[in-house]
Formats: sequence, C-alpha cells, structure tokens
Amino acid sequence: MIALADFESSPDLSELEKLVVRYTVAMTETPVEVSDALFAELNRHFNDGQLVELTSAIAWENYRARFDHAFGIEAEGFSQGGFCPLPDRRQTSRMTQAH
Repeated sequence: MIALADFESSPDLSELEKLVVRYTVAMTETPVEVSDALFAELNRHFNDGQLVELTSAIAWENYRARFDHAFGIEAEGFSQGGFCPLPDRRQTSRMTQAH
C-alpha cells in the first residue's frame, strides 16, 4: 500500500489504522520503544486478547524479516510488481519520540 510511505497524512487510512502503524513502527525500532501513551491509546480500541494477537503478528513479521536478512534470503519473486515501502527514518524517529 503506497499510503504507508506517508501514513500520518494519508487520507486512505483511518485514525485507528494509523495508530496500528505507529505501534508497528515503534515495535520495529531498535531498541523497541513503545511509549505508555501509545499503549494507552491502543488499550482504548483493543481488548487484551486483541492486543496480544496484534503484538504477536507484528513481532512474527519482525522475526521473519530479521531472520531472512541475517541469512541473506532474498525475495523469490512471488510478489512481482508489488513493493514494500520503507518509512523515512527521520520521520519515524520524530514520530515515535512524539508519541
């Protein structure tokens, strides 16, 4: 989804979707820095079970990406023509500090 490159200002994502992307970005940072304010906002929208499921899905994708990277595993071409936008590191660092 092209909206991920500039998700904060994207009209294509709901506020809840933007919140989940903020959480994903925070969980993907090294070191992981999920602020209390961000987690409190997530708690307003998700119950404990949903938060466990969301967190485990994000963690699993981070595990797979880091595992593949460590072993130099490249794309197999299954998503030919697709893309995976990378966030602007300067923007995500400012964003996670603000939240």
